[in-house]
Amino acid sequence: MSVMNRFMNFLGLQEEEEVVERERVTQQQPEEPEVETSPFEARRNSKGGNNNNIVSIHTQKSVRVVLSEPRSYDEAQDIADHLRSRRAVIVNLQRVRTDLAVRIVDFLSGTVYALNGHISKLGPNIFLCTPDSVEIQGAITEMLAEDIDYNKMR
Repeated sequence: MSVMNRFMNFLGLQEEEEVVERERVTQQQPEEPEVETSPFEARRNSKGGNNNNIVSIHTQKSVRVVLSEPRSYDEAQDIADHLRSRRAVIVNLQRVRTDLAVRIVDFLSGTVYALNGHISKLGPNIFLCTPDSVEIQGAITEMLAEDIDYNKMR
């Protein structure tokens, strides 16, 4: 008699005759021959062989950051395409005229807003544009406050 059956009998939830009858039925069934398996196989088989519960740790693709130094306004659309593909883009506008740089930043600001992303200034005429899947933490305000070019553009 198993421990569980004894406990059930003690509480009066099960008759002793039913237990004896059940034990006879289980003893009469032919037992399957035991096949030696490794502990790994035994554990895998005990889970029912269902591999749907296995999840890879490396499910996320490698994150790509694109560096861009546009020379014309037409290249702003390429930067927007990278953002739509969920890639962060660092945009260097130091070699572009000021009026063209303002237009590119305006375009990228609209793109980032539409994608629920973020745009941050990293330095003089250098911006980080990120989609919503990338979180920006911290700020570089101390360096920017000391920069003379930054204060002129403000």
